[in-house]
Amino acid sequence: MNLLVLYLLLLKATLTSVSGLGSLPMVRQDFVVTRHVITDHQLNTAVVAGRTGPGPYGIYLVCVAYAVAGIPGALVGFLATITPAFLVIPLMHWVGAHANKPRVRGAVQALMLASAGLLLFASVPLARDAIVGPLTLVLAAISFVVISFTRAESMWVMFAAAAVGLVARLFVA
Repeated sequence: MNLLVLYLLLLKATLTSVSGLGSLPMVRQDFVVTRHVITDHQLNTAVVAGRTGPGPYGIYLVCVAYAVAGIPGALVGFLATITPAFLVIPLMHWVGAHANKPRVRGAVQALMLASAGLLLFASVPLARDAIVGPLTLVLAAISFVVISFTRAESMWVMFAAAAVGLVARLFVA
């Protein structure tokens, strides 16, 4: 894939998301469904790799870009990830000046709800790829409950699930 096209697709994903994983539906559509340059499994791996390291949740895009185009892709992914930070400063100034207006508040709330819906829509095929048996189903369900109803950090939940998976693999193998 052309590095400029890769940059523009990732930039589109970062500019149109309001949270780190808010870009996931668009990334899946562009790279898995439309262009077939990575699989759902590779996208899952990129999300896990991006979430286990420190830093913003959107850093998984660097892993996606690496899967698409190697080291040059990772550099392009990094650039696409940091570009919005420079563009958001004037936007935040404008939103801050108009935050009391009902239309602006309504637009921000609608954007958040739409992002949540898109994220849920993109998560279903990824879950189908990741949940491959009873153990992964139970781990996914428990992880969902813990993250949804407690203040546990998602990183620790992922580490615990990985540890359970490793121990189960040792005893099954």
